[in-house]
Amino acid sequence: MTDLFTPYQLKGLTLKNRVVLPPMCQYSVEKKDGIATDWHYVHYVSRAVGGAGLIIIEMTDIEPDGRTTDFDLGLWSDEQIPPLARIVEAAHQYGAKVGIQIAHAGRKAEDAAVPVAPSAIPFNAQSKTPKALSTDEIKQLVEKFRLAVRRAVKTGFDTIEIHGAHGYLIHQFQSPYTNHRTDEYGKDLPKFGREVIQAVKSELPGNMPLILRISAKEYVEGGYGIKESIAFSKEYQKAGVDIFHVSSGGEGPIGGDGKPGTHAGYQLPLAREIKEALNVPVIAVGKLEEPQLANAVIGNEEADLVAVGRGQLRNPYWTLEAAVKLNKKTNIPVQYAYGFPRM
Repeated sequence: MTDLFTPYQLKGLTLKNRVVLPPMCQYSVEKKDGIATDWHYVHYVSRAVGGAGLIIIEMTDIEPDGRTTDFDLGLWSDEQIPPLARIVEAAHQYGAKVGIQIAHAGRKAEDAAVPVAPSAIPFNAQSKTPKALSTDEIKQLVEKFRLAVRRAVKTGFDTIEIHGAHGYLIHQFQSPYTNHRTDEYGKDLPKFGREVIQAVKSELPGNMPLILRISAKEYVEGGYGIKESIAFSKEYQKAGVDIFHVSSGGEGPIGGDGKPGTHAGYQLPLAREIKEALNVPVIAVGKLEEPQLANAVIGNEEADLVAVGRGQLRNPYWTLEAAVKLNKKTNIPVQYAYGFPRM
């Protein structure tokens, strides 16, 4: 039976297990230049030492004003490549594969002088009112996604994830809650996402899988649900997405901070529905840090990979500990062998 420590392969990506470190912003850029620091190096490489099969670098933005804050990573310049390449090379030494999440925050760009969005609707009462993008500006952003992914491929990443969830720019376009346009990008809500995916695919090697993170459900009146997300995900799949990383929320007053996710595995039904409707690999995420639960997700074929976020923030060696608890064989660094029971 397949379990959490069964290897996984899709196209040219081969993972030693099914454990994913999902992208989680560190807000640790020191000079507001988008360049990864020693903190990022230690943070990500320690999770590779800790046994994760796939590490996805945090939300990395296509332009300075596309960042949630000025302390986020960027990939709009070649100067940002070498520190990221250093992380990838070191993580590979410990058997981990590394991806990166490429994104634009849209109206949720807190430090932008004037954020941009499909429509001039602020995120909340405390947020700046964004500028509604012109058609030409939308095309320019599609190109910036393409160029950022070109740099990511040059950096040496094993896979690319596009951020289409959590109320950021692609999500804003695909939601009737945030997209009130009357032009082609309003009449066809997934159009911007499709164009980004197609542009990104043009830069990827043929054997490199493309991941898309989506919010499969919005917890706000006027938003979309699983029926609509299945429909736009089918379009994204046709455009070139190979794996869906299934989350939820990100718009309106309800989203993160434990709402509505108050129980373990609260997003699993969404991942399962996307997987079954599209016959596509999925990454499940959301309070799956108990090893027995994470293992059951794989064994019951509810998802193909399991993302453990907060659990790996607390413990970079979560994967090694999970192997012990599940009595599964994994490679423990020889320097740490005395700290673990004999397998």
